[in-house]
Amino acid sequence: MEGALQKLVGNNIRRLRQQRGLSQEDFGPTVGWHRTFVGAVERGERNLTLRTVERVSEDLGVDPLVLLWDEAYGEMPDFSDEPSSDAPSPDARAAAGGEDPGDGAPAARRPRPSA
Repeated sequence: MEGALQKLVGNNIRRLRQQRGLSQEDFGPTVGWHRTFVGAVERGERNLTLRTVERVSEDLGVDPLVLLWDEAYGEMPDFSDEPSSDAPSPDARAAAGGEDPGDGAPAARRPRPSA
């Protein structure tokens, strides 16, 4: 689907802008765009760089993933840095071959069993 991600990001920007009670004309200067460019972005006619997505998300006060999330998949998971109560501890991750809690470097790879 050509431009599907552009349209998704544009729709999310429009939704968040409207939730904040901002017109395109009011929102444009916030992100350094003319209102006509805001409209083109919201219609998915403009291709934004990832850095621009980050900047717009900062201006809207949301995580950049919010602009990339398709609500058709349901509610967006919490991607915060806060570990959840069911997240494995650093020691458990290390034991499973994840990060070494001692120095933050990846744990050594386990040898593959010979066939």
